[in-house]
Amino acid sequence: MELNTYAKNTWCPGCGNFGILIALKQAISSLVKGGIAKEKIVMVSGIGCSSKIIDYLNLNSFSSLHGRPIISAEGIKLGNPGLEVMVFAGDGGTYNEGISHLIHAAKRNSDITVLIHDNRSFALTTSQFTATSPKGFKGKSTPEGSIEEPLNPLKLMLASKATFIARGYSSKTEHLRDLIIEGVQHKGFSFIEILQPCISFFNTFQFYNARVYKAKEDNLTSEKEALKKIEEWDYNKNNTRIPIGIFYKIQKPAYEESLFKDFNPFKKESKVDLKQILK
Repeated sequence: MELNTYAKNTWCPGCGNFGILIALKQAISSLVKGGIAKEKIVMVSGIGCSSKIIDYLNLNSFSSLHGRPIISAEGIKLGNPGLEVMVFAGDGGTYNEGISHLIHAAKRNSDITVLIHDNRSFALTTSQFTATSPKGFKGKSTPEGSIEEPLNPLKLMLASKATFIARGYSSKTEHLRDLIIEGVQHKGFSFIEILQPCISFFNTFQFYNARVYKAKEDNLTSEKEALKKIEEWDYNKNNTRIPIGIFYKIQKPAYEESLFKDFNPFKKESKVDLKQILK
């Protein structure tokens, strides 16, 4: 299946986003072969290097404001619950500007898939610290090093009642492909944090390659076990291993399913007099 577009790729050579693009193409092809119509897949992005990914895939897409792709995706899903809606955003736009939208989408259990390209810096604006930057991070806004402790987004998602929580690594493309497939197939809010090194401003490839490992995916319905795995690495420690995989997965009614339980306006046929409306 042809997914390429005419758009010129402007990511820096060696960027971790290339691995995400490869994994995503493979995941989309697999999902379409599995019965999901290509026309039913919608990609939503914000602003940043991560959001350029929608330019490189021949799929329905919507580009929103910085920090606003999640709420835009929720609106699209409410407008047509039959769509498979995926969000692509960075750590800055999601964990800084858009964090309230992330929390409430998880709490509602909106049936969308959120994929965060986390390079732990505002890379497109050439390296300011974000909520997941390690303490001591030296960038344009913190030349002497950030004094803030980083946020653990997976821990936040568990507290926010997300029903699917996972972490991938852009260099583990086959593993990431499978996470994306499972996230899209999950009915409810799917959160996938993707470790994505920025080759230009925060090159963490060597750091991750030495520490990332595939965690056992057992007891996925246990919040206690999920928290134990999540707390293995706090986005700051340099002497611990970093687990990737699915940490938590439970089933409960999605927001849209509950909202349209007794009345679904999208299944009701109605005749509209457009001329009367225009008057």
